[in-house]
Amino acid sequence: MDVLSLSREQFGFTIAFHYIFPPLSIGLGLILVLMEGAYYFTQKTLYLEMAKFWTRIFGLIFAIGVASGIVMEFQFGTNWAAYSRFVGDVFGSALAAEGIFAFFLESGFLALLLFGWDRISRGVHFFATFMVALGAHFSAVWIVVANSWQQTPSGYHLVGQANGAVRAEVTDFWQVIFSPSTLDRLWHVYMGAWQAGAFAVLSVSAYYLLNQKNLEFAKASIKIALVVAVIASSLQLLSGHDSAVGVSQTQPAKLAAYE
Repeated sequence: MDVLSLSREQFGFTIAFHYIFPPLSIGLGLILVLMEGAYYFTQKTLYLEMAKFWTRIFGLIFAIGVASGIVMEFQFGTNWAAYSRFVGDVFGSALAAEGIFAFFLESGFLALLLFGWDRISRGVHFFATFMVALGAHFSAVWIVVANSWQQTPSGYHLVGQANGAVRAEVTDFWQVIFSPSTLDRLWHVYMGAWQAGAFAVLSVSAYYLLNQKNLEFAKASIKIALVVAVIASSLQLLSGHDSAVGVSQTQPAKLAAYE
């Protein structure tokens, strides 16, 4: 195999493994807000137990997602160095925004979420849970922006270098953010992430029910996750249609290929 094929194989494996975890953290973050919100307003210990259990799962998913994401970002420079030099000013700005505005928000409150159960008030802990979920959702915004710009680039121009090379340079940051496919993709990603989190909770809860274990816990978890799953699955039909319509207008060859 040539270097290009090996680079594609390696990067494809890395990103396929990595992408399992961010959608799960987004969807599970939403469900944690619902579970802890139920505890905050009802003060039933069952909801507290549920929130603590799924918070541990969330922490594990977050850790694996971060570790695999770091490997993926290094491969932008190692596997695709020429491309990174060409689009670095545009693509890199979105990734930098994700790290500064979203990842730090999520990770900053994560310690309170994981270790603050008996150290801070119910209200502060619920706020921390909400901010972690918000950070996870906000993180998706910038990743989708970066990916969408690669599919439907806008808000840039090409600049020649002294060595004869050419690179892309931002001319309008708002056009970079709101490229023609950004909003369709973002909506679609959110619905998929909510589905991923909901069905993760449903699958574990169903396992408990089938094995007659932790029945009260499993039934309560299913009720919350099922609501999210039904809403997200229904809206996913609409977001998928909108996304396909957008692709038909901006990338008709791609639509023909995957049809």
